Amino acid sequence: MSTQPTEAISSNAYRLLWAGFTAILAAGVGFAIRGGILDNWAGEYGFTNSQLGAIGGAGFTGFCFGIIIGGVIVDKIGYGWLVVAAFVFHVASAIVTFMPTPDMAQGTVYAFLFWGTFLFAIANGTLEAVANPLVATLFPTKRTHYLNILHASWPAGLVLGSAMGWVLDDRVGMHWKFQLALFLLPTIVYGLMFFGQKFPKSEASESGLSLGEMLREVGIFGGAVACFFLALFFAGVLGPIFPDAQTGNYVGYAIGGVLLIAVGILTNFSLGSWLIFVLFITHALVGAVELGTDGWIQNITGNILSSEQGKWLFVYTSTIMFLLRFCADFIEKKLGLSPIGILLVCSILACVGLNLASGITTFAGALVALGVYAVGKTFFWPTMLAVIGDRFPRTGAVAMSIMGGIGMMSAGLIGSAGLGYAKDRYAGETLKVADVQVYEEYKADSTSQFLFFGEVTGLDGQKFEEIKKLPEAERSEAEKLVVESSITGDRKTLVADSFIPGTMAVIYLLLFFYFKSIGGYKTVHLAGTKAEEIDKNDVVIPAHES
Repeated sequence: MSTQPTEAISSNAYRLLWAGFTAILAAGVGFAIRGGILDNWAGEYGFTNSQLGAIGGAGFTGFCFGIIIGGVIVDKIGYGWLVVAAFVFHVASAIVTFMPTPDMAQGTVYAFLFWGTFLFAIANGTLEAVANPLVATLFPTKRTHYLNILHASWPAGLVLGSAMGWVLDDRVGMHWKFQLALFLLPTIVYGLMFFGQKFPKSEASESGLSLGEMLREVGIFGGAVACFFLALFFAGVLGPIFPDAQTGNYVGYAIGGVLLIAVGILTNFSLGSWLIFVLFITHALVGAVELGTDGWIQNITGNILSSEQGKWLFVYTSTIMFLLRFCADFIEKKLGLSPIGILLVCSILACVGLNLASGITTFAGALVALGVYAVGKTFFWPTMLAVIGDRFPRTGAVAMSIMGGIGMMSAGLIGSAGLGYAKDRYAGETLKVADVQVYEEYKADSTSQFLFFGEVTGLDGQKFEEIKKLPEAERSEAEKLVVESSITGDRKTLVADSFIPGTMAVIYLLLFFYFKSIGGYKTVHLAGTKAEEIDKNDVVIPAHES
């Protein structure tokens, strides 16, 4: 057996890597511009933070459908057809999102923005169903390194989108529709880069494993995590259809239950791997704290400091992520940290960074606090995908795609929506305690609700944005109190958010000790894998379970 494995297994591996890079770049550009125009939507249509959070959340939940469905079928239909589907969804999302007009009812505008964002997310998820297993297959001995390079495109897109938003929104005053259309440029580029390329097959596909065999290690436990988030999604979407929202919840959970039974039938009711179950739950936390926070961080820091400074800080943290994701191989090989060790250190830094960010009062202080947070969140997503790819080759693209879907679904249903709810709750409570009369004047017309938490009433987004447009010296005492209450709400929201990476740190610490007890973290390959793709320290297992 060779002890000098090659990095890439095909001659076009690097073109496919950079094509995937550009595809995720398009998603990052669109995501960043959306984050920067939330205040435009609030001011133009009067949305509450919870409504904006729900629209932003659609940018994650739709991703789940794209990546899970794509991950299930990619080994059967091939990567090329999924790239075509993603391109079509990206174009369709632009058409739907650009439909709102100033004279439309708020509910109609909300529907267009929600479903346009949802289609955009489906396109992004479909692309990741291609890119993640593709890169994991192309570079079998350096998955952590190359998956981090692939996902360096996400913060690169955030930097480009935020920079364009800063210039075109704050400086030029360009309408939000023209800003958002810019994501179509990298969309065209990735389509051309993928065109006409030959794609490899995963180890599982090469071994002839059926879908049921690929799903077996996911099993009932792993499927339960995915079906729980799908149930939450359907409950939220179907709730408004029924006179009683509780009926929508029942229908949503019924759909989740049916899907879980389907997983059981496909896997011959295998319980699955306990490690996959833990990784799925942990990745739900990753999605909530990384992407959920990314969706609101410009809004939060822009409110505490200024809108322009919020955009600069977002560019700053995204640049840190972009640069560091090229260093994963150095950290793993030169510093001796396993993927689990990297995740443990990052979760601690993310927790500390969010707590520091809650107390910022100056731009310089924000650079330090958000710099710590940025370093912490850098390696979460791609390294978690690498762990699945390293440890569970029998699952092919399926487990990796399901885990990515769980992360995105959590980002939308837990992270983005939860932070919107927290902002409404803490800002409303703070203002109500400070002055009930002012609260009654500036509270939103609709209430906010999140999971099992009680209903709260936040601030009216339209009235708040009108106050923010006034120079500070021209604001009345009541208006100053509204702004101060909103800032206090944002600080409390960041503290609450920090509990998520704190929980992740505990999980990673336990996994660190687990791998240490079994001889360390090692990559697993299926029997029949080419010798040049296997490192001397890797483990080889039979392709088919006995």
